[in-house]
Amino acid sequence: RHHHATDEGVVGRVQLAEGPVLERDDDARCLEPLRAGEAFGVPQQLAALGMASVHAVAQDFNLAIRNHKFEPAEIRVPAGKRVSIQVTNEDASAEEFESPSLKVEKVIPGKSKGVVRIGPLTPGRYEFFGDFHADTAKGVVIAE
Repeated sequence: RHHHATDEGVVGRVQLAEGPVLERDDDARCLEPLRAGEAFGVPQQLAALGMASVHAVAQDFNLAIRNHKFEPAEIRVPAGKRVSIQVTNEDASAEEFESPSLKVEKVIPGKSKGVVRIGPLTPGRYEFFGDFHADTAKGVVIAE
């Protein structure tokens, strides 16, 4: 019934991946299960903060910068999901992935890689561009 805490500095409540919510008992220096309704579990706390749970895994997409252009120029992503775009800059000069509608700016140095994390997005079109070569480096993310 009791699970002893290994770190005497731990105070508060803990939600295990499987099992009851545990609370530190300062006098006995152990963790005891809480009665139903006494505390939110971690998934509920994360949801209340607008954060994805541990089980919501981001999907990965690839994008290259080549000759000051994004390839592909169009990326289709699932609406309502967190997405990671792996950007590989094959050019010698740096480029900035910028999108006011996606609320993101990320400089990718020449001959290197970077990750742009976006979403979850509502269905629609979200334009992005290369701020250093805006005349040629253009693209769109389509959430559907």
